[in-house]
Amino acid sequence: MDINNKLRSVDIYTDGACSGNPGKGGWCAVLLCGGSEKTVSGGDAETTNNRMEVLAAVKGLAALKYGCAVRLYSDSAYLVNAVEQGWLRGWQARGWTTADNKPVKNKDLWLELLKEMKRHEVTFIKVKGHADNEYNNKCDKIAREEITKL
Repeated sequence: MDINNKLRSVDIYTDGACSGNPGKGGWCAVLLCGGSEKTVSGGDAETTNNRMEVLAAVKGLAALKYGCAVRLYSDSAYLVNAVEQGWLRGWQARGWTTADNKPVKNKDLWLELLKEMKRHEVTFIKVKGHADNEYNNKCDKIAREEITKL
């Protein structure tokens, strides 16, 4: 917290990538706070693009040591809509089933995301992928580089 007992403001940019779907995947989160920048990234030998998108958000939030006011930017409609359009609340209310009564995919990661979100005030913001957003492009590049390490 800062001097005024306000939550520290942090911007987090995230992206996930996959070569094959399923296949090798990578993720990246860039955290920006008060002129400082931190990058976290990783990969998985057998995964999906959606898993990497959600994992990037989980890892980005988990990298914060204190509760923060977070603006989390992602080009993943799957991630952003799940939170901002209430899909997550609906899935939970239906016992982790979708509107068409199928099991929710990536439940393990959604549970991790919910846990991390409790520590912070998080707003998810959809950005256009592969466009002119410097940090989205940086995340995409690093996530794809993670795939090559596998």
